[in-house]
Amino acid sequence: MSGAGGPALGEEAPGFTLAASGGRTVSSASLKGEPYLLYFYPKASTPGCTTQACGIQEALPALGKTGLTVIGVSPDAMPAIEKFAKKYDLTFPLASDPEHQLAEAYGTWVEKQFMGRKYMGFERSSFLVDRNGKVAAIWRKVKPGEHAAQVLEAARALP
Repeated sequence: MSGAGGPALGEEAPGFTLAASGGRTVSSASLKGEPYLLYFYPKASTPGCTTQACGIQEALPALGKTGLTVIGVSPDAMPAIEKFAKKYDLTFPLASDPEHQLAEAYGTWVEKQFMGRKYMGFERSSFLVDRNGKVAAIWRKVKPGEHAAQVLEAARALP
């Protein structure tokens, strides 16, 4: 599967269990009955990913008031993720999906192109999952600087 598919609005969100920053493990089972945001980002410590992560970190107090849990997911190995989280004081979990199984389930493992070279990588995308485990909002090709505000607005609208 390469970049095709993923869940549609209103569909059941794919399940997951992943290692995350701070020695944590994140799983869809542990979030049952709670809304959460899975945001897929291409690479820790790159400019766009840093802008996006820091924006979400700034919005965490407001997002917390909505009951939303935020989980960032990248293909990076845990050492790179831990370094990224520590450098920018990111308190929400950043999960590692090195085999891109979750990214494939969400349709965010896609062919990309940079300077004429084609390769497979994570599309910067996010999925808001409601308390019933259904996909409530989808953002594809996210603009890092605008993302936190979009998520907050959608989270506030959840029933």
